[in-house]
Amino acid sequence: MTPIDRRRALRTGAGAAATALALGCGGPGPTPGGPPPRTPPSGPPSPRPAAARPAPAPRRFPGRPGQITHGPRDRDRVALTFHGGGDPATARAILAEAERAGARITVLAVGEWLDEHPALARRILDGGHDLGNHTQHHRTLTELPDAGVLAEITACAERLRRLTGSIGTWFRPSRTHIATPSLVRLAQRAGYPHTLAYDLDSLDFTSPGATAVIRTVTGQIRRGSVVSLHFGYADTVAAMPALLDDLHRRGLRAVTTTELLS
Repeated sequence: MTPIDRRRALRTGAGAAATALALGCGGPGPTPGGPPPRTPPSGPPSPRPAAARPAPAPRRFPGRPGQITHGPRDRDRVALTFHGGGDPATARAILAEAERAGARITVLAVGEWLDEHPALARRILDGGHDLGNHTQHHRTLTELPDAGVLAEITACAERLRRLTGSIGTWFRPSRTHIATPSLVRLAQRAGYPHTLAYDLDSLDFTSPGATAVIRTVTGQIRRGSVVSLHFGYADTVAAMPALLDDLHRRGLRAVTTTELLS
């Protein structure tokens, strides 16, 4: 082949390659010694992570009053209810201790606390516990006008809905043991058929020492009791193992408030 013929052949080959690339009909093969061309993965696509199920919603218990202080006295069940606030480490410790003993608890969470520690809402529910509403700012509801009370309840309810898909299973008013008829009515207006009170106060918020908390609870608890306790106190954390062991010896099961009344 003459030099002229060789130049003509090179031009023809280059033009054919350019045409193939422009038409999307292929391209140069892999570089010798380089990595093989990538192929698309075969098989079905990986499944997306399952979305968390919405939390249980409030429910009406026929025959029960608007304000509930205890459960049935003829069954070996009690409800340990905790005001949700304070150091999240104490919350996690109490949840872990309850689960170790096969117990389930009810947490009435303050909205501000959920704002600061949103992951705890799902942690509580994933442990099989009840999660409810203890107002947004933990104010003394009996000193507020109706509009202020309703705002406190609905603000916390909205936090719970945003985090869990539900306004929570229960409502407990802040800074009062017994709700007034007006508080019960406003809670119902916000979507809570029942207000949750209690018949046994552990007084753990006074920091009396773990021994005193244990003595108070075990000395007064009975079938159907609803016990008031708190996250955020070291005495409560320290009291939990002995308290749960005592319930076990008596044949009492610590269950959620929903289970207590079902």
